[in-house]
Amino acid sequence: MSDRQAPRRRVPGPARPARPAAKRQPGPAARPARGPRPSRPAPPRALRLGSPRPRLRMVGLALTLVLGAFVFRLLQVQAVDAGTYTAKAEQNRYVVHTLSAERGGITDRNGVALATTVDSYDITADPTMFTPEQLSVDDGPEQAAALLAPILGEDQDKLVAQLRPKNKELRYVRLARLRTPQVWNQIKDLKSALNSRARTDPTAVNVLAGVFADPSSKRVYPGGDLAAGVLGWVGADGEGGGGLERQLEAILAGEDGEIRYAQSGGRQVPTAGSSGTPAVPGSDVELTLDRDIQWAAQHAISEQVKKSRADGGYVIVQDTRTGEILAMANSPGFDPGDLAHADPKALGNGALQDAYEPGSTAKVLSMAAVLEENAATPGTHVTVPNRLHRGDRLFKDDIDHATWYLTLNGVLAKSSNIGTILATGQLGKDQGEANRVLYSYLRKFGLGEYSGLGFPGETKGILAPPAQWSTSQQYTIPFGQGVSVTALQAASVYSTIANGGVRVAPTLVRGTKGPDGHFEPAPEPGKKRVVSEKTAKTLARMLESVVDDEEGTGAKARIPGYRVAGKTGTANRVDPATGKYRGYTSSFAGFAPADQPRVTVYCAIQNATKGNYFGGQICGPIYKEVMAFALKTLQVPPTGAAPANLPVTFQP
Repeated sequence: MSDRQAPRRRVPGPARPARPAAKRQPGPAARPARGPRPSRPAPPRALRLGSPRPRLRMVGLALTLVLGAFVFRLLQVQAVDAGTYTAKAEQNRYVVHTLSAERGGITDRNGVALATTVDSYDITADPTMFTPEQLSVDDGPEQAAALLAPILGEDQDKLVAQLRPKNKELRYVRLARLRTPQVWNQIKDLKSALNSRARTDPTAVNVLAGVFADPSSKRVYPGGDLAAGVLGWVGADGEGGGGLERQLEAILAGEDGEIRYAQSGGRQVPTAGSSGTPAVPGSDVELTLDRDIQWAAQHAISEQVKKSRADGGYVIVQDTRTGEILAMANSPGFDPGDLAHADPKALGNGALQDAYEPGSTAKVLSMAAVLEENAATPGTHVTVPNRLHRGDRLFKDDIDHATWYLTLNGVLAKSSNIGTILATGQLGKDQGEANRVLYSYLRKFGLGEYSGLGFPGETKGILAPPAQWSTSQQYTIPFGQGVSVTALQAASVYSTIANGGVRVAPTLVRGTKGPDGHFEPAPEPGKKRVVSEKTAKTLARMLESVVDDEEGTGAKARIPGYRVAGKTGTANRVDPATGKYRGYTSSFAGFAPADQPRVTVYCAIQNATKGNYFGGQICGPIYKEVMAFALKTLQVPPTGAAPANLPVTFQP
């Protein structure tokens, strides 16, 4: 056997007898034996619910989707489209307002205001604040209109209609435009009084609570209708509507600015700051006009037009040396500050926009050509018959007369049509050449051309080339019929003679003053010699005969102490409405002192229907009045020299 011994096997022995179960003897601690339990009813069977997990999963999934959408949108707003939404937020948060530029003023040569801009208000209202629901009264619009009508100068019924519009949702109406600060102050005081009363009296109502004002600006003209034809007006849109206001719009208007600021609830946020561009005020314009001389000219022409019951008239006053226009008056006129009551026919500047046949004041042009071409001298004898046959017409003077024996000077002094035809016939070897020579001088003096002012609506008149002159025009143009001019063109002719034969382009603007206060003079006007100084001086002496000589037609233009050169004119007038001759154009033109000229005055009246219509009779006195005033205003002394007294007639 090996060292390990095989396990011992247990040999089963005889089985032990089982012990009998011991009987529990009752003792002091022993529990009594329980009896049989009573039977209990079986409990009700419980309802078995479904599992909540699927529902929780669905709710969780839905919340996940919602949160995912929010996250996606958040990423889109803050990352992808951040710039776009930032711009929109800025757009809603920030507002931009235009800052209107202050319009430049217009003054005369001495700095006296002719047009200026003042603060004003547009009176507005919110119609929804006048309803019975808002005011607790049925006649709110009527009460408000009764209070506002006398202050605003508006019709009461019109105001009621505006405050009770058919459109019940309308929130804005303009009751009146461009009212002065005083008007708005009256309304504010009235609103304040009504409001105070409403606080103490429960039955009282502030019927003006819905009335407001929008700040604006208003163009005013201190002189009323003074120089209105020159100044023009400013329209409701704030832009020039005529005259210099329109022509100089770019200079006067300035440049609007803007301001950008943050707002909340319609109010500016002070801490957010602001940015923008300031408005640049317009420049002030200084004119060549003299306010006092303009007034004298306008008063004189207006009185005569009224007295003669004429269609209208003009007066031009010009500095002969500089070409500056000292006055440009029109009648009838208008008030540019009250266009609602202006006659539409009067809106304009007839002195530059009306073209008419000048008549005998144009004879000085013919005489200038004759003298400059050495075709005659002031003493040349001209025999003037009662009638002269030329072409297809029989010509006459303004009065019947026996044969006149006149010098060339006398032809001008007595304003003979026939004598002028005879004199200009010497300008060429034949009538055709004479026409061409005369035409060249008419153009040199500025006829048929614009003046150079650039004024809106200005006409250049009518001067056809000589090849187009009709048979009669060849003989009527020398004495001022068949050619059309403006009042300024006619005045410029006489200023050219007064200035020694040099034409200086007329001017209306002396210069401009910018917002920085720097004055910029206007460019120098153009100058052009038209006739020699000798011819100009000879013409001046001849024109004196028209006024001083007893044979002359301009005696009513004499000014005591001064030598006066002038010429009368009475022309057949073309009616603009029918295109046919009807009535007359009466005129007078001249300068003074005749030997040392300083001032030119031209006057014309259209279609005088009462009293005398001859130029020397109705325009001569105007010339005298305006010229005397201008010489005094400019402090021009008399020269003291004796007049030339050239002969008017000769003995055959």
